[in-house]
Amino acid sequence: MLESLYYAAPVAGLLALAFAVYKTAYVKRQDMGDERIREITGLIQEGALAFLKAEYKVLAGFVVLVAALLLLAYSTDPERGPLVAISFVIGACASATAGWAGMRVATQANGRTTFAARRGLAPALDVAFSGGTVMGMTVVGLASLGLGALFVIYDAAFNGDVLHVVNALVGFSMGASSIALFARVGGGIYTKAADVGADLVGKVESGLPEDDPRNPAVIADNVGDNVGDVAGMGADLFESYVGAIVGAMVLGLGFTLPGGDHVGPVLLPLVLAALGIVCSIVGTFFVRTKEGGNPQVALDIGAFGAAIVMAVLTFFVAKAMWPAEGALVDLTGQHVSAMDVGGATVIGLVVGVLVGMITSYYCSMGKGPVNSIAEQSKTGTATNIIAGLGVGMQSTAWPVLVIAAGVIAAAYVAGLYGVAIAALGMLSTTGIQLAVDAYGPIADNAGGIAEMSHQAPEVRERTDKLDAVGNTTAAIGKGFAIGSAAMTALALFAAFAQTAHITGIDISKPEVMGGLFIGGMLPFLFSSMAMKAVGVAAMDMIEEVRRQFREIPGLLEGTAKPDTARCVAISTQASIKRMILPGALAVVTPVVIGFVMGPEALGGVLAGVTVSGVVMAIFMANAGGAWDNAKKSFEGGGYKMSDGSVHPKGSEAHNAAVVGDTVGDPFKDTAGPSLNILIKLMSIVALIIAPLIALAG
Repeated sequence: MLESLYYAAPVAGLLALAFAVYKTAYVKRQDMGDERIREITGLIQEGALAFLKAEYKVLAGFVVLVAALLLLAYSTDPERGPLVAISFVIGACASATAGWAGMRVATQANGRTTFAARRGLAPALDVAFSGGTVMGMTVVGLASLGLGALFVIYDAAFNGDVLHVVNALVGFSMGASSIALFARVGGGIYTKAADVGADLVGKVESGLPEDDPRNPAVIADNVGDNVGDVAGMGADLFESYVGAIVGAMVLGLGFTLPGGDHVGPVLLPLVLAALGIVCSIVGTFFVRTKEGGNPQVALDIGAFGAAIVMAVLTFFVAKAMWPAEGALVDLTGQHVSAMDVGGATVIGLVVGVLVGMITSYYCSMGKGPVNSIAEQSKTGTATNIIAGLGVGMQSTAWPVLVIAAGVIAAAYVAGLYGVAIAALGMLSTTGIQLAVDAYGPIADNAGGIAEMSHQAPEVRERTDKLDAVGNTTAAIGKGFAIGSAAMTALALFAAFAQTAHITGIDISKPEVMGGLFIGGMLPFLFSSMAMKAVGVAAMDMIEEVRRQFREIPGLLEGTAKPDTARCVAISTQASIKRMILPGALAVVTPVVIGFVMGPEALGGVLAGVTVSGVVMAIFMANAGGAWDNAKKSFEGGGYKMSDGSVHPKGSEAHNAAVVGDTVGDPFKDTAGPSLNILIKLMSIVALIIAPLIALAG
């Protein structure tokens, strides 16, 4: 029976890709409407694809270099070494392809969503969610197909020796993580440089509305929504998804089984991923709403419904794949049954939902944390920023407690393997979760296109309703990504310790304590690089927008067109140039520490970067999200303070909130999300070099 399940992952991957092709065709059949919508949509797509082309040229050189280094490092292992390098290249290409395909369709769906909004809310939701579905299904399809096909091929090459098979597959995860980091950092720098320039000069200095066509940075801002929140988020969850699967497969090798057979626990993560794809596809058919309905309810029914079905089916799959004896013994001597594995999956799903709900509370309009920031905006920018920092710091407490409880509970029921399965459970329905998240930028772009193409007020009202839901799904998606990153990093850390033959890490040893401090420092250094890159790029963007307002006659009056291509070029050049150093930091640090200070010191670094990185990522994401919605509280009818005074859009309080949102932009869309990938990439690099470190030791 187990042999027949070898093909579950690649078949499910092909099913997901076929569904993505079907949804792509559906999006393309939709009418885009008038010439102005077509023109703006074309500019956004052209800018987004130009950025990816420039980024992928740089990444191609990086992939070739790292593949060569892997071949050199594994030169003493000619049987396995080339396969690690091949897996790395395939993983990198799969991640890049998913980003390209998903973003291409997203930029085709935005203008069509605008035109569909003329007919009503339901048609607009259908088009926007279909565009997001392509991103979600492409990610899980290529990940499942790539890992599943390589597992089948390598199993034949190594005559069923799953130890060698899994060690070769680790390269696929490293390739996915490498592309993800550069995509997140590069896309984040791009989008926030454009956003800051558009807001500070267009809205604060010149008093222009959101997405005003006179603002030269608006097109670059809309491009940034796609490269940062579609391609970037897709790459982020692609590598989390792959990392959770691979981490669980490595830990599956740690079981003591009759006759030394490890296939069941090693194969189970791939089968669960395949099952999650089917549940995600079914869930998409339940995302429907009526005119005047709430799109959030429709999205929740699809996403939560898929997760609940997945949780139930996991018990049956685990029972079918577990040995008849009923329990296996891991390296720590803990007995793990099929029911334990199902329980760990449920724990992961619950942790993901809770972290998302907590994030939603701290970032949603009308809630206490956001209102407190809006209230303190009336006394100026300084108090707004102080309030936002306070909310972000406070917001770390409950998510960390939930993640800690999830880790302890999963380990209690199923050992370290349970932690990995919990991470996979959280990510098992990534197909629909990412579809919901990618829907947000499409709806946001649709609103911008409606404004720039001068659509009727009811069209903008509908796109704004979709966008408001998209802001909530984006906040929840970031919380979900952080929670999954924490669980996945812990699974990869356990896999590293197992592979490097580390039975325990003694923090009383100076080299381990030194590693802890170095690891704790790295998220701050990494974030400073990302924040500085946004600041420098934003300065260039601000100067360019000011120059165009000053030098192009009639621009502010609306009788002349802005030079949007120049703003797109500024963001592209800045992001490509400044994404290299943060990416190199994540790849080089584990290698240097591991070979110079030893595996235990590297374990200390991984522990430090995981704890510090998770807490800081939560802080930055939630502070940025709260600042964003505090600003939005003033837009529309104005914000009513606790003293009864109303502060409308354009007031001093609103301007202070805009500045606070500008500070929060690189928090929530550049540095914060990139930290998720930093901690996972460092863990996967450590896992790759673990056999070499153990051999050197």
